[in-house]
Amino acid sequence: MSKELNYRVNREITAPEVRVIGLEPPELNGIYPLEQALRMAEEWGMDLVEIAPQANPPVCRIVEYSRLRFEQKKKAKEAKQKLHQIEVKEIRFRPHTDDHDFAFKLRHAENFLQEGNKIKAIVFFRGRSIVHPEFGERLLNQFAERLSHLARVEVMPKLDGKNMTMVLAPVKPNKRSAAGKGVGGTVSAEGELQEK
Repeated sequence: MSKELNYRVNREITAPEVRVIGLEPPELNGIYPLEQALRMAEEWGMDLVEIAPQANPPVCRIVEYSRLRFEQKKKAKEAKQKLHQIEVKEIRFRPHTDDHDFAFKLRHAENFLQEGNKIKAIVFFRGRSIVHPEFGERLLNQFAERLSHLARVEVMPKLDGKNMTMVLAPVKPNKRSAAGKGVGGTVSAEGELQEK
């Protein structure tokens, strides 16, 4: 149970007097002896809930406690769903990746970026291909250019041993969703044409 849900209710409240808020009409709001506030809550068929115990006197509301708990849990669940852990997804290439494979990896990268993840594009050089790092750099720059509607280059292509890496980060969500819907289909169509 989250901290927000640990309220003292009704007879659990120990202060001799409480400040009651949120009443209609507003003139009823004010400081009451605890017993009187409890009677008011009981007369209305509700609960006296202590929402700010550190105040002097403690602040209470007269509400349906079960409903308050339900709303708190619902808000917490919605907030949790809005949180998105950004992951770094790897996409691997060879220096001479063919068009079909490039389009296939491009579609995967678009999906990852639309989900809000970063892309780490890696070109693996094998054997003597390392003597031509410009092939890998050209491929990564082309990859970044084709994804420019969804992402920005966070780390430029750089050679590290036998690998060349580049990191792409998604652009702001409002731009990403608007751009991704229109352009994503075009790239898919291109990929399908190349597959035929």
